[in-house]
Amino acid sequence: MKNIFKNFSFRKYKKTLLIVFASVFLLFFVGGVIAYSKREALLKTVIEKSIAKAKSKYNLNVKIGSYRFSGLSTVHFENITVVPNQRDSLANIKNLTIGVKLFPLIFGKVKISELGIENSLISLTKKDSISNYDFIFKKDKKDSTKKSAIDLSDLANKLINQTLDKIPEEMNIKQFMIRFDEDTTHVSLLTETATINNGEVNSTLKVNGNEAIWHVAGTADPSNQQLDLKFYGDRKKVEFPYLENKYALKLNFDTVRTIMTSAKKVGDEFEIEGSWSVKNLLINHMRIAANDVIIKDGSIDAKILVGSNYVGLDSTSVIYLGKAQINPFIKYTIKPHKIYEMQLHAFDQEAQDIFDAFPVGLFESLEGIKVNGRLRYDLNFYLDSSNPDKVIFNSALTGSDDFKITQFGKTNFQKINSAFIYTPFEKGKPVRPILIGPENPNYTPIDQISPNIRNALLTSEDPSFYTHNGFVEESIRQSIATNFKAKSFKRGGSTISMQLVKNVYLNRQKNLARKIEEILIVWLIENQKLTPKSRLYEVYLNIIEWGRNVYGIGEAARYYFSKTPAELTIGEAIYLAHIVPKPKSSLYAWQSDGSLKPYLSGYYRLIGGLMARRGYTTNDSSNYGYYGVRLKESLRQQIAPSDFIPDSLSEEEDNNFFNLNIFNPSKKDSLSKKEPFSNKSIVSPENKKDTTNKTPKELRLEKRQKRKENIIN
Repeated sequence: MKNIFKNFSFRKYKKTLLIVFASVFLLFFVGGVIAYSKREALLKTVIEKSIAKAKSKYNLNVKIGSYRFSGLSTVHFENITVVPNQRDSLANIKNLTIGVKLFPLIFGKVKISELGIENSLISLTKKDSISNYDFIFKKDKKDSTKKSAIDLSDLANKLINQTLDKIPEEMNIKQFMIRFDEDTTHVSLLTETATINNGEVNSTLKVNGNEAIWHVAGTADPSNQQLDLKFYGDRKKVEFPYLENKYALKLNFDTVRTIMTSAKKVGDEFEIEGSWSVKNLLINHMRIAANDVIIKDGSIDAKILVGSNYVGLDSTSVIYLGKAQINPFIKYTIKPHKIYEMQLHAFDQEAQDIFDAFPVGLFESLEGIKVNGRLRYDLNFYLDSSNPDKVIFNSALTGSDDFKITQFGKTNFQKINSAFIYTPFEKGKPVRPILIGPENPNYTPIDQISPNIRNALLTSEDPSFYTHNGFVEESIRQSIATNFKAKSFKRGGSTISMQLVKNVYLNRQKNLARKIEEILIVWLIENQKLTPKSRLYEVYLNIIEWGRNVYGIGEAARYYFSKTPAELTIGEAIYLAHIVPKPKSSLYAWQSDGSLKPYLSGYYRLIGGLMARRGYTTNDSSNYGYYGVRLKESLRQQIAPSDFIPDSLSEEEDNNFFNLNIFNPSKKDSLSKKEPFSNKSIVSPENKKDTTNKTPKELRLEKRQKRKENIIN
């Protein structure tokens, strides 16, 4: 009975359904016929509006020699020129063919089905800061009072899909040149051929004539959001001389491969999945490393997440360097305030694989090192720009019980266990070789160095030196917060171990690689106990700079006080500890009679009081030897006038001492070694002024000094 009813219902409405479908088809057909008959007129209207818009919005003069339909949905253009007003010609296109897909066009979506370009030139020029492409960066003149929040996930979805829609199913480009001229820089890129045929991509590009030949090859399936493209050179590396000339960045590689497997909106997030790999990547920039850095084989399987207000790299992503693997998590939140998050996890794996994975040239002293055992690494970093003092920083490199060094690489990290030659550098040039050993009369074993200076320097530089493993995370956290708030490097987080490694084993160049290398060496020395703590401190005391061409405690004690290190008083020790962060400005602390300037009395109370609380000295109501310190006679003629304090010196005191949490005994922290003062603050003896007839400027300096003394006292 049910089947009979169904058949009856279908027969009843069959005729109606056929009439509806026929009517819709007829409407589409009639509309198509009308559109086809009017398409030339419609095309003309669209082109005229586009030319007018280019002129009104971007001040571009666009001319088209001729245009016509060459198929149902394909348009052919000839002799297109684009010239910005009162600028050099931007584009000259001989032949251009564009075809669009009809079905997506019905729903207002433009997808390119065919693209052909032949005998064309895009010329980008810039002369004396005037360019013919500055219209690209022109902002729309809209009411700035009406701003709506931008959803980054929607924006990413729109941009990616619009880009994929513009990748044609069929493409044929011949003799298409892009040329860039900027003052003395000239770059040309000629696409001899570039084709997409049934998803296969092939292209040949010539750089600066026949200087280099590049290729892009692979597959493209934009409808399914999938790409697999390789970029490589013909019988030589892909190089970018422009970057080297313009930005001092040397960059080249054998092959770069990009694979995108999906790009889609999932809930409130836009997700991009794929992998990126490189072969024999070479990078050289002074901020990265001193030498060429070569990544022989690196890749990442990545999942990029774009939310409404953040961009991130998902923790399921994996970085591969040789046999080593790292799982990264990176997230940058833009609003309502900026938040920076990063986690790195190198899970338990062969230690040798990790050391072998280091790019060649990045950590020179570690190249060739041989190890046994296993390693793992964990990093957790979180900084909220609205509350930088709550920054989170945890870093842990952990070795298995059987981890050990079986062979040193280029550098023997136990060389300081016996006599060795230390060569300090100034502005990249060696000063003089110094023997760190008994044959040097200025060398002083630690048991012959006064406990006063040993304890004063520990108090000011690294209070927990004998108990930490080379690093003080709290100090690093404090440094990150301080530097972030100052928007510049105001404070470091170096321990004595780190300062020693920097001076003995590494060059003095400031770059990212050197800092990471310093951390790795410190970990190896401390973790493997390659050198006892007492020996580390002994070497440190004998090599650090204490003044202009004054190195080691033996030279310092004789230079300032004509004493041996064993004879140093508590007051002399606190003074020497005070000048370690700024040794070249040491003589500015003195008055012409050889006594210390008043502004140092506050520093003496702080350091002396901390030493007393730690049991290094007794409580001293006479300010821990401040009033008894005297500079030796022969140096007094070199000091600045007694009423002169360089502004940079007093500022350095504020930054280095009174604002650091070492003076809060409840915090476990280390003071960092600061950079020497600028030579701009130095006043030579021949530039001294007569203080009997002071200028207005000198009187202002004197008043400033008195105010500082009142604040300190």
